[in-house]
Amino acid sequence: MQLHGHPQPRKIIQTPGVIVILYEAQGGVRQIFTDGRPLPNNDPQPWWYGYSIGHWDGDTLVVETTGFRDDVWLDVDGSPLTNSGKLTERFRRLNFGSLQIDVTVEDPKSYTKPFTVRVNQRLMPDTDLIEFVCAENEKSDAHLVGK
Repeated sequence: MQLHGHPQPRKIIQTPGVIVILYEAQGGVRQIFTDGRPLPNNDPQPWWYGYSIGHWDGDTLVVETTGFRDDVWLDVDGSPLTNSGKLTERFRRLNFGSLQIDVTVEDPKSYTKPFTVRVNQRLMPDTDLIEFVCAENEKSDAHLVGK
């Protein structure tokens, strides 16, 4: 959910068995498996972005994600998301330039009931991602021991 709110672009690559989202911010990579597998129920290795499976419901991509680390944030404000959390995203392309994502958050360790937020994004199909390096105004390397 956090990266849906970042202003940096992302690229969505769809193949028959997996959708990959490349995030320009921090060079993040997210996989959404669309090959028919279920969500794991055997306590998988927790991930920052969770473990995502997806399927199409008409023109809507429905993505369920579990398997989060217990120390991630739901948003850039630091709202908690724990390892018991589940996100259900519904991606719809409204027209050539618009993507609408409804995200339902369920996390009984952090919230008293599920809630849904809507994120509207602009699509820019003919653009490329650029390199993301967060080193602007870097002044600490001169103070590193052993340099």
